[in-house]
Amino acid sequence: MSRLLVVCLGNICRSPMAEGALRARIEGAGLRDVIEVDSCGTGDWHVGDPPDPRAIRNAAGHGVDISSLRARMLDAADYRDFDVLLCADASTLRIVRDRRPPDGTGEIALLLDWAGQGGGDVPDPYTGDAAGFESVWQLVDAAAREIVARYRRGAPGVRA
Repeated sequence: MSRLLVVCLGNICRSPMAEGALRARIEGAGLRDVIEVDSCGTGDWHVGDPPDPRAIRNAAGHGVDISSLRARMLDAADYRDFDVLLCADASTLRIVRDRRPPDGTGEIALLLDWAGQGGGDVPDPYTGDAAGFESVWQLVDAAAREIVARYRRGAPGVRA
């Protein structure tokens, strides 16, 4: 079992959308017994809250229900419990690297880079409109498709 953790700032927009996209693609590929996914944030502002209503609506528009997810904050155990911590943007990547405990074993990478989508950030749609959430969905869903394809190919750097 390979365990992936998607990390963003507050765990109410980008990371739950990416978690939902990944779960849907993993399920669709029959890889539920091979890949496990979760999400969290680097901050504690929204701990226990559901995803942003705009994120829920956007994911639902693509047939993915993320309404039951609840925000949580990154903790030290995550660095040991997950194989890869996939960060939404460069700022989150720096925070996650800075907080890595000495016994942390999880790989830390940018989501889009690790998914083979090239460099770059998944922009935070929080202060924007529905179009921003759709743009994020397109990025995280493309990343989810490529991550699933990597596992199916048995690409280097992925564990099944």
